[in-house]
Amino acid sequence: MLLCSDVDFIVVGGATAILHGGLAMTQDLDIVPRLASENVQRMVAGLATIDAEICEPRTRHLKPTAELFGARGQVHLRTALGPLDVLGRLHDGRGYEELLSHSELIGDVRRQTRVVDLETLIEIKTAAGRAKDRIVLPTLIRLLRERERDA
Repeated sequence: MLLCSDVDFIVVGGATAILHGGLAMTQDLDIVPRLASENVQRMVAGLATIDAEICEPRTRHLKPTAELFGARGQVHLRTALGPLDVLGRLHDGRGYEELLSHSELIGDVRRQTRVVDLETLIEIKTAAGRAKDRIVLPTLIRLLRERERDA
């Protein structure tokens, strides 16, 4: 939905580990979008196509707005495709522009997704220090070493 809407974003978190060939336990998709106004407008329109709602009590059905993403914080969404976390910035303050040079495209000629590169993912997971991140780190480090060896 975001790819079809031409939204600029970078996938971070557990889904990135999986896309790089690692094993990770994740139940959501974490993205860092470019926060330029036109990109946020495309993102809001794309989110509407999958019935995105802010994770509030089930009795409230709040739709995400462009103004909400302007705060550069975290927005946790429920969508028809599953949970989506939109991060204006990572815990270390890096946003889309700072992560762009540390990302790569994964996919085929028809559809490609921008994800943080493996080295940056290891950095992010190490700094986060959560138990679920510490569990996946040895696999990610092994993958990085294998890629360096094969290069």
